Amino acid sequence: MTRPSYGSCRDAANARSRGLSGTGDGHDGGVPTTLEPEVIDPDVDSDPDPGDRAGTDRPWIVIVWNDPVNLMSYVTYVFQKLFGYSLEKATELMLDVHQKGKAIVASGNREEVEMHVFRLHEHSLWATMEHDD
Repeated sequence: MTRPSYGSCRDAANARSRGLSGTGDGHDGGVPTTLEPEVIDPDVDSDPDPGDRAGTDRPWIVIVWNDPVNLMSYVTYVFQKLFGYSLEKATELMLDVHQKGKAIVASGNREEVEMHVFRLHEHSLWATMEHDD
């Protein structure tokens, strides 16, 4: 069946009201007017990966990555300011970032770690978060 050509939206609407969809499949391309609610059986586990639930108890870690932009003294300062580290601890972490390419600077629950990463980004440091192994 060939598709009819509609000259305007009004022509297409008139054709739909007469039962002509233009696609030959009985669907007019619009949004359904009624939605059927999905019935969920409470006895069936809807979690596709039950092993993943155990991972929610694992702590998250904040990783700061080396970058060619920030000075080592600035990175040390940010670690002291954001995490309250001593000069020695902040310097040790900064050297890990510089020499090893990354350092774990904090850990905690997901919300805390997300905030740490956000704050590090605000200070122009490259940081990510992941589950602790």
